[in-house]
Amino acid sequence: MSAVHVIGDVHGQLEKLRDLLRGAELIRKDKDQNETWSGGESILWLMGDLVDHGPHGIGAVELAMRLQQQAAWAGGRVEVLLGNHDVLLLTAHRFGTRPIPGSEKSFLDHWQESGGQLADLERITPDHVRWLSSLPAMAREGEHLLAHADALLYTRYGRSIAQVNQAMTRLLQGDDAGNWFQLLDEFNEHQAFVDARTGADRAEPFLRHFGGRQLVHGHTPITKMTGQPPEAVREPLLYAGGQCLNVDPGMYLGGP
Repeated sequence: MSAVHVIGDVHGQLEKLRDLLRGAELIRKDKDQNETWSGGESILWLMGDLVDHGPHGIGAVELAMRLQQQAAWAGGRVEVLLGNHDVLLLTAHRFGTRPIPGSEKSFLDHWQESGGQLADLERITPDHVRWLSSLPAMAREGEHLLAHADALLYTRYGRSIAQVNQAMTRLLQGDDAGNWFQLLDEFNEHQAFVDARTGADRAEPFLRHFGGRQLVHGHTPITKMTGQPPEAVREPLLYAGGQCLNVDPGMYLGGP
């Protein structure tokens, strides 16, 4: 059985991403000093939010794109989920200074206020846009349901993983600014399953809706759920009666 590796929100922390991949023996440098896939048939999941906050978002995108192709050649897989900050960068690129519906702020303003880095906007290419716009919002890996956000928003886009992914892709290929901003607004939801009284009761129907025995997600840094200093976060957080696993280490906040 192939090993499965999961990395939470990268947020432009390219060197930390490289360190994690090297430590897991999933990449090595070739004769030209470029990182190449060395994980064989291993499986790697990146949980979305490759960009924003940190300095090298497009660098993280390019590494993921390259490793995805190389892993496929080796019989492995590199999979990447769509995160809200990936959508934010796409809105800044697509709509720029166009006002957000019902607001005086532009999409560019909103992206920058949310941690957008101008270097990413300057470097983004049509290939990056096509790749980011086609990322799945949800997936299954064995008994695990994978989604970027600990939020119920996915249920509003379909009754199955396939329906949600198709709906998101259609939205990102369209030019309806209102739909784009509605999705971003829905991504403001966090910690849908964390309440000690109701969290497990909300997680159970969510898992039944999409399938899987455990939800694996990022989106909410573990430090914001536990109160730990970011640098003290060294392992995922299991909660909601074992039904949810948070893998967002808070890299951009100082997490290792």
